[in-house]
Amino acid sequence: MDTKSLTRIAMIAAIYTALCFVPGLSMIAFGQIQVRIAEALTLLPLIDKKAIWGVTLGCFLANLIGAMTGLNPTGMLDAVIGTSATLMAAICTWKFRNIKIHGIPVLSCLMPVIFNFFIVGAELAYLFMPDHLLMGTLINGTYVAIGELIAVIFGWFLVKGLEKTEIFR
Repeated sequence: MDTKSLTRIAMIAAIYTALCFVPGLSMIAFGQIQVRIAEALTLLPLIDKKAIWGVTLGCFLANLIGAMTGLNPTGMLDAVIGTSATLMAAICTWKFRNIKIHGIPVLSCLMPVIFNFFIVGAELAYLFMPDHLLMGTLINGTYVAIGELIAVIFGWFLVKGLEKTEIFR
């Protein structure tokens, strides 16, 4: 991997991490009900495969720092589980990018929503509703998916704007 690629990965990771700790946004980036605006970056693999690693690293750092500072109530478990959801979603976003409906890669855009619904929803159910895992997964997954959908909508507009630039070429 060349220096330009490593730099791009590091910049995406830094932006993702920083967005999770912007005053005001950090309060909604973690927990059972969350809108993590940084998840808008999970659509960057639509235009650059290397963004998979930048988003994943950024998610890991945000979850780790959140756990260490007490902002992330799910603690260190989220650094592994939440990051895994982001990695799998980013890979699938890349893989399905050419499947389009009316010119929009709908399946790719839904990958972060779907993976976070199931994986982070189950993680939150395990931590906060251990006696009701199925119901907890559905409830928490729905909350997370709604927040994820909001972030993905921002992400779609971000990707459309970045496609017009030379940044990812």
